[in-house]
Amino acid sequence: MQLKLPQFLVAFVIVGALMLGGCSTQQDSSQASSPTKTATSKATETSIKTTTEATSVPQTTSESVPGMNNLPRLEGKATVVITVKGQPITVEVDGTNAPITAGNFVDLVQKGVYDGLVFHRVVRDPQPFVVQGGDPQGKDPSFPANRLGTGGYIDPKTGNQRYIPLEIKTKGAEQPIYSKTITEPPILKHKQGALAMARSQQPDSASSQFYFALADLGFLDGNYAVFGNVTQGFDVVNKIQQGDRIDSAKVTQGAENLKTGQ
Repeated sequence: MQLKLPQFLVAFVIVGALMLGGCSTQQDSSQASSPTKTATSKATETSIKTTTEATSVPQTTSESVPGMNNLPRLEGKATVVITVKGQPITVEVDGTNAPITAGNFVDLVQKGVYDGLVFHRVVRDPQPFVVQGGDPQGKDPSFPANRLGTGGYIDPKTGNQRYIPLEIKTKGAEQPIYSKTITEPPILKHKQGALAMARSQQPDSASSQFYFALADLGFLDGNYAVFGNVTQGFDVVNKIQQGDRIDSAKVTQGAENLKTGQ
């Protein structure tokens, strides 16, 4: 996607919005609100810093990431149908190239975490960007809408929020790189209809929040983990408005590929 200069500047701002709107329990919650005119410069600065730091890095393997063995893993692919306002969105979840990210998502779907949750951020202007949801706090209809985007999945067994590492697999690599942003071309890219994980500034801060890419967003590649794509129902995604809820999310194929943590 070619961006002219004004669009390029807009891209920096909306990338900052996505980052600050991700699961941010690991940072001050005051930094996790939607961007405003007063926050624009800060969002832009954050985005520039992230882009600058996305340099070639030594590969960090799954064996070197603490707690990795305790996370769900998807060994192969799965199909998930997300129903919004009675209309289905079919997504293919790719555990072959993003096993931890995909496994976390399928596990949360199986647990019913996404049922009833709100899409708290929808950005279409000045250009199509993302539809974002997955904050468990949104299940409570009395929870303030302006605070959505700050929460993640709390594991009832531990009472703590589950975090997953940033996971991006590059072309030709045997396994993904973890916990680091990269500049090498990833296998799973931010094409229109891509399904990816939102996060805060910390690479390993993703939990349950996800987003659909409303357009090709190549400038996000290497900074956020794509783990699937919409195969049917993108027209439904295109009609989602901020405040719409997920009726249900169900695994329809590939549930046997989910392996729970040790």
